[in-house]
Parts: sequence; structure tokens; C-alpha cells
Amino acid sequence: MWNLARSAASNARRLRRFSSAIPRPSIVHKRGADILHDPWFNKDTGFPLTERDRLGLRGLLPPRIISFEQQHDRFMESYRSLEKNTLGQPHTVVSLAKWRILNRLHDRNETLYYRVLIDNIKDFAPIVYTPTVGLVCQNYSGLFRRPRGMYFSAKDKGEMMSMIYNWPAHQVDMIVLTDGSRILGLGDLGVQGIGIPIGKLDMYVAAAGINPQRILPVMLDVGTNNQNLLDNPLYLGLRQPRLEGEEYLSIVDEFMESVFTRWPKAIVQFEDFQMKWAFQTLQRYRKKYRMFNDDIQGTAGVALAGLFGSVRAQGRPLTDFVKQKIVVVGAGSAGLGVLKMAKEAVARMEGNAEQAASHQFFLLDKNGLVTKDRKEIDPAAAPFAKNPGEYGLTEGSSLLEVVKKVKPHVLLGLSGVGGVFDEEVLKAMRESDSPRPAIFAMSNPTMNAECTAADAFKHAGENIVFASGSPFENVDLGNGKVGHVNQANNMYLFPGFVIGLGTLLSGAHFISEGMLQAAAECLASYMTDEEIEKGIFYPSIDHIRDITAEVGAAVVQAAVADELAEGHDDIGPKELRLMSKEEVVEYVTRNMWYPIYSPLVHD
Repeated sequence: MWNLARSAASNARRLRRFSSAIPRPSIVHKRGADILHDPWFNKDTGFPLTERDRLGLRGLLPPRIISFEQQHDRFMESYRSLEKNTLGQPHTVVSLAKWRILNRLHDRNETLYYRVLIDNIKDFAPIVYTPTVGLVCQNYSGLFRRPRGMYFSAKDKGEMMSMIYNWPAHQVDMIVLTDGSRILGLGDLGVQGIGIPIGKLDMYVAAAGINPQRILPVMLDVGTNNQNLLDNPLYLGLRQPRLEGEEYLSIVDEFMESVFTRWPKAIVQFEDFQMKWAFQTLQRYRKKYRMFNDDIQGTAGVALAGLFGSVRAQGRPLTDFVKQKIVVVGAGSAGLGVLKMAKEAVARMEGNAEQAASHQFFLLDKNGLVTKDRKEIDPAAAPFAKNPGEYGLTEGSSLLEVVKKVKPHVLLGLSGVGGVFDEEVLKAMRESDSPRPAIFAMSNPTMNAECTAADAFKHAGENIVFASGSPFENVDLGNGKVGHVNQANNMYLFPGFVIGLGTLLSGAHFISEGMLQAAAECLASYMTDEEIEKGIFYPSIDHIRDITAEVGAAVVQAAVADELAEGHDDIGPKELRLMSKEEVVEYVTRNMWYPIYSPLVHD
């Protein structure tokens, strides 16, 4: 059934892209140079003569009119020239140069920027988002040229309700919010973490078709504990230690109340909050507002889809997931989020969540295996603490000892510690009880990955399946064999269901566990048996919009099944209930924004 939906999504996308229908005009309240300085309306040399006359642009542009397609090709020629001219230079220099050329286009012409990003998403995703976004955040105060998004700080307490009306858009559908406290695996970057919401939302526009006029990246600046930033004269954020306790929560409370007072149907994504606040804010707001935490729920969703895929790679039915032994290294918000969602999946399959957690899941942090002997155990980690003596393991057992004694089907890393899956650990995975052991090195950016793809296939064996959070090249195994690398990135799910219009188009008033699992199961089922046999269990990013349509449709239907759907625009909950899967896919695809130049009419 989903293959039929996949075909419907692909056909709808092609029809939309090459349609010759005249787009609806946009009403503008400015003329002349003001239009050229507005990246949303600026078409550079693409303004036709009629618009140049109508908008007072004659004489302000060179006389030749360049088509949208020609502008696209011209930019790509400049980009390829940059690649040639930077050959042999340090990777960081090249990455920032590529980011700058894309950022300059974004500052000047948003329509062309998003078209370039969509058409070249495989090449540009690593520049706009991970791993380059981490480098951008580290250097953001020096790279800053013009504001993008909004900044709310601890100094704005009591003013946020009025500040939110400073944003010019009348409607906002999607907000990505960070406090900069745990940016990727780089730690506290303070206000410089704004690069994460900007990059994430750019990917959501490209991958999911969210209208870029309805997105809002937000930095919640409550200070920083990074002394290097506080000592940096270029640092743009508050020069004070981070707020804690009720002072901190009161700032987040005020922001959330302000946002949903102005835009009651917006969705807020919490991104890169340190663990203690990630869990607390999720529990505090998830039933009150349309919000989610990407590190807990997003990472967990894409990991669960990969875990389901690894079961299929063993030639076993999905119900055998309950028998999988899974070792998770990293007890932060992402690692615990994966375990929580996996436990809930097992509970739905088996009906006994507590037994599942104690039987098949093994959690390690910087102090080794977490057991019930652990003093001052984190409440979120407590359900996954093992009984001492189980498998001959004790409190604090090393990763190598755990792998040797447990012989897990899956080794999954979200530790942020580069190289923690060393040669000994990887070789121990050869003794896994699985015929095709799965290794997930999911930490970002690349330097923090638990192992490289090459090392995984070299030491753990050619029969493994491998996934990573940051991109690695496929591995040449010789004799025509290829070790496939799956990029386990949250982009596959949150464009798919939260951003990929699932929550938005269903009108769900909060995001349920059923919606999360529907997204993971749909993503896992997207791949054919032949692809799974090759070790490919995530689809190519080249087809991200098709994936978005399918996963989004699955979540719309889950929202309907959970009786959370309230509809969107002129489509009500009754219409949603009556739609077939194919019709829901078409509904999602129809509502995706695509970048074309609209005729401009002055008011």
C-alpha cells in the first residue's frame, strides 16, 4: 500500500515542479530599491519588464532579463568554481567558504536560495546543517552579518509578550528554539547556537515544503557558562552565567506563553537543550502546547526506524524486535530518548514495558554500565538500570566487557565521544548473536562519531549494517562489494511528520507516542527487501520530499486514529478520517511549498 503512496507522492512532486500554471501574485507594499533589498521579493535580474515598470525598477538593474533557471545555473557554476579554487585547502576553510557563498545567496534572494538547496540537497545538506553547522556555531560571532530569527534574553523578562509582535510575519507555523546549552556534541555555545535553528529550518523548508515566510528561528539567551565566550570581545550574547532553577523556567514559560498567544497553532521544536532541561521542558509543555524535543523524540524516532530496519536485515519479522539486545552508549537526552521510545515499541508488541526494559536494554554512560547499584542515578535512566550480576556484569562494567558478555544485536552510540567504539569493541561485535550486527555511531559532528564507517567494516566484519549521524562515504570492501553507510539523521523524521506537515496538516493539538511510532514504522517500511538485504535501511536524501509525503501522511492518519486531529484550513477532521492513504499522501504533497517567482503587484 505504501508503495502506491510513494508513487503518488513522486508523481505529484514532478507535476508540481514542471507545472506551467501561472503562480498567484504576491501583493507588496514597497517599490524600487526597497524591493531589491528584500530577500523574499528580490528576483535579482529576473524581474520582467512589466514588473520593472510597475515597481519602479527600471534603471536600477542591468537591462538583460535572466530566467530563474539561468540564475540557478549561474550560481551553481560559481559554487563549482569555488570548489575547484579551494582544492587542497583545510577542510574547515573549505566548509566555511561553501557556507558563506550559500549564506550570501540566502541574504539576497530567498526564492533562488531554496530552489538551489532543494535541487542539490545531497550536496548542500552537509553545508547548511551537520556537520558544517557546528563549525558555523563555533565561529558565529565572527561570521555574523545580518540578523535572522529572533533573540529573547533573560534581560527581556516581562517584555516578551510585546516583543513577539516585532516579528513581521502575520502567521508562523514552525519555530525552532534553542538555549545554546548543548550544541551538537560541542557543549555550551551560548547565543552562537542560533546557527542550529537557522540551519534546521532551512532543511525543513527544502525537505518538507514548509513556507519560509512562516518559519522562525529563536535563540533563548539565558547566559553562558563557557568562559572562553565570556572572555571573547566579539561574543554577541549576554555576558553572565546561565540562569538556573525557577529563574530559568520562568523565562521559558514566558516565551512559550507569548508565542502561543500570538500564534496558537504554531509548532515549537526544542533543539539542543542540556539534558536536565530537555526532559523537564518536554514534560512541562507537551500536553499544553504543540511542541516536541528533537533530541529526545527526533533522534529516538529515526533510531527506532533504523532498529526496525536492522531486524529486517537479519531476515526476521518486525515482531522479533522484542528479542533484540541493544547496548546504548550515552545517557544524555538523546540516548535516553532512544531507549524510552524503543521500550514503548516493545511494550506495544509484547505488553510488558517493565520486563522489556530490564531484559533487552543496556545503558552505559561515562562511568560504565548503569545498574541499580548506581548512586544518585538520574530518574530518566532508572528504568534502564540493570540488576547487578545479570550477564555477569556489575556496576560500571566497561563497554568492552558488556559487548563481550551480552553479545548484543545492536551497538548504538549517542555519547558525543569520538572513537569510543575502538578496535577492541568493534572486534568484539563479531561475536554478536545477530547474523548481521548493527552499529550506529550517531553522535554529531563528524569528529564526535563513535567510530568511522571504514573502521566499523574493517574491525566488526563485512556483514554488519552501519549507520551514522554525520555523513561518511560508503566503504569499498573489495571484489565489487560495498559497505553501505546509512545516515541516521533526524531530518528524515521531522520533515516527515512534525515539519513534513504531519502535525501541521492534521491539526493535532499535541504530538502523541502513536504519531511518533507511526513515523518510525513508515520510514522503516519505505525500503524494499532488496535494499535491506544490501544493508540500506534509510532512503537516499535525494528523495527526501517523497519520504516527507509518506511519513507525513502516516502521522496524519495516526493523529486521526488517536483522535487528536482538528484539521487544517478548509480540511476538517471528518474529511481526514474519510481519506485513503493515497489521498492523505496527495493532501500532504499538495500543501508543500515550492520556490518559484510569483508576479509582484504593488498595493
